[in-house]
Amino acid sequence: MTEPRYTPLAQSLPATVPFVGPETQERQRGAPFVARLGANESVFGPSPRAIAAMAETAIWMYGDPENRDLRDALADHHGVSPENIVVGEGIDGLLGYLVRLMVGPGDAVVTSDGAYPTFNYHVAGFGGTLHKVPYRDDHEDPVALFTKAAEVDAKLVYLANPDNPMGSWHSGADIVSAMDNLPDGCLLVLDEAYVECAPEGTAAPVAADDPRVIRMRTFSKVYGMAGARVGYAIAAPGLISAFNKVRNHFGMNRAAQAGALAALQDSDWLDHVQTKITEARTQISRIARENGLIPLPSSTNFVAIDCGRDGAFAKAVLDALVAQGIFVRMPFAAPQNRCIRVSCGETSDLEAFAAALPRALAAAKAQAG
Repeated sequence: MTEPRYTPLAQSLPATVPFVGPETQERQRGAPFVARLGANESVFGPSPRAIAAMAETAIWMYGDPENRDLRDALADHHGVSPENIVVGEGIDGLLGYLVRLMVGPGDAVVTSDGAYPTFNYHVAGFGGTLHKVPYRDDHEDPVALFTKAAEVDAKLVYLANPDNPMGSWHSGADIVSAMDNLPDGCLLVLDEAYVECAPEGTAAPVAADDPRVIRMRTFSKVYGMAGARVGYAIAAPGLISAFNKVRNHFGMNRAAQAGALAALQDSDWLDHVQTKITEARTQISRIARENGLIPLPSSTNFVAIDCGRDGAFAKAVLDALVAQGIFVRMPFAAPQNRCIRVSCGETSDLEAFAAALPRALAAAKAQAG
């Protein structure tokens, strides 16, 4: 039997995913996690109105391929036109469509070293060439990103604000000011997945019709719907329309559409979750300090904790936490990999983390000698 005739590009790629999921780790451990604090999901859950809407959905029907009701509601929410909105299977799905539209073999793309790896995965999947710049003081560096984009004639430049994995952020006004240095013909992919967790003024005050930028948002974080896979982007109508050339028109399931619409309309639940996130960040920071570690300022639903040594030590801490049933993650690139990253959780989750952390640190110190 002959093998399938893969493209040369497909043959060159590893058959891997950007993240090892917690379910995979649970299978490897032979036991479930006690606290799931690694994927930046919202353990506080979605709005009860969203749950009810999803439960009542006639799931035997396909979802609306135009996502019209949700797009209309999002447009009203942001004060833009529905033609400025595209809905997709989470930000991950939208990034894949965008890269497919913009990047061919050898095309230059710029990102930060250690930033969101799923974006890099899509760029590699379409043959693009990634150029990376380092973080500056644990922040993504817009000036360095845009300077590199000019140097390599990049088609896309990726910037998350607030940032994952560090939790740091820039004011939206500073992002707009830095865009003066964005080279002609380069599109800024501004990932604002965590912006609802951030202080007022973090969202970039960019006109929806500005052709230089596409802003990505999600229902996976504060809205608590990570499993439903609902994301959206705000951009100029021409770019939004181009998504219809490549997107999966039945990719959005009907229950996810209904749940997102109901969640968007429940501002009280959003306020509740934002309060819970603030409380959890405070608790995580306190636990870190009680163990002699440094919590970094965060405007996300997680806290990066500086373990005070190098990446090998932080990895030993992480492994020791996982061995105790506490699922956390860590940044991939130095020097940010001196940290572990702990998602916000319920009090019981964070109490389990607090109990496990001293033992993890002791094990890591013993291993380091």
